[in-house]
Amino acid sequence: MTVLVTGGAGFIGSNFVQQWLGARDERLVNLDALTYAGNLANLAALDGDPRHVFVRGDIGDRALTDHLFAEHQPRAVIHFAAESHVDRSIHGPDAFIQTNVVGTFSLLESARGHWDSLSSPDRDAFRFVQISTDEVYGSLAPDEAAFSEARAFAPNSPYSASKAAADHLVRAWFHTYGMPVVTTHCSNNYGAYQFPEKLIPLVIVNALAGAPLPIYGDGQQVRDWLYVDDHVDGVTRVLDAGRLGERYHIGGLNQLTNLDVVRTLCAVLDELRPKAGSYADQIRFVKDRPGHDRRYAMDARKIERELGWRPQHSFEAGLRETVQWYLDHQPWVEAVTSGAYRQWTTLQYGA
Repeated sequence: MTVLVTGGAGFIGSNFVQQWLGARDERLVNLDALTYAGNLANLAALDGDPRHVFVRGDIGDRALTDHLFAEHQPRAVIHFAAESHVDRSIHGPDAFIQTNVVGTFSLLESARGHWDSLSSPDRDAFRFVQISTDEVYGSLAPDEAAFSEARAFAPNSPYSASKAAADHLVRAWFHTYGMPVVTTHCSNNYGAYQFPEKLIPLVIVNALAGAPLPIYGDGQQVRDWLYVDDHVDGVTRVLDAGRLGERYHIGGLNQLTNLDVVRTLCAVLDELRPKAGSYADQIRFVKDRPGHDRRYAMDARKIERELGWRPQHSFEAGLRETVQWYLDHQPWVEAVTSGAYRQWTTLQYGA
């Protein structure tokens, strides 16, 4: 038995790959293009493991994906591969359309060709799991009820629009062709191996370097924070038991403002890596990004009711584990914060 994971050298994908192979004796084919956020160092613990087959390539390369399906005959696809950073989508939306929309279309077609070739019971058992985001729903008012799976899409950034388009394709392939698909929508992830363009690792890296801790606007944007281990558990549960054609929300049940997240993070750093004064003294407010959604919140009752999943980590516990991981893996941090990374942060936040 084999599963095909796309984007398995990225942040969430590499956590999934490691947890999967740590818990199951089932071979995994890992397809990743190794763009700036993909990193083979995330998978170093799997060197020499014959259950892990790494393939460098693009999900939009139809010849390659057709070959992988024919050679490995996967029973499932878990589709993490995506351009995922809103800020980068504002500066350069082209890559987001190409990867998230065109790439997902191409992968769906390869998967459909493979699925069509199967006979029962393999055809009945096949699954395509689309990994999506809460951002496709747009922004919530301060007192508005959390996003449910019945909420209409209203994306506000090039990133979220490209993910919404991919989700619509997946839905259409289910209704038109009968493809056995399931879609998950997660809230903001944090944890080990996250590239430091996202808020929590960015703040950790800047704090330790004595650099400003940039916060957009007034810092009152609200997000639901999900520890990556909990997200991986939820995806696995959906793969195993999710109903075909359904969407499931995987949320952390932790609604916090960006400013509160950064202040909490500074307090943890003050304890684990003390210095003269507090890291919170480095907080700086910067110009807000265009079209910045004010609030996200996830209603995750469906996955708990149907599949028995619920997050196991509080925000405080998950954040402490995350900070400790970055403190313990400084060579990894130094390797990813290259000259190109510094050029990006200067472009986005100023010198």
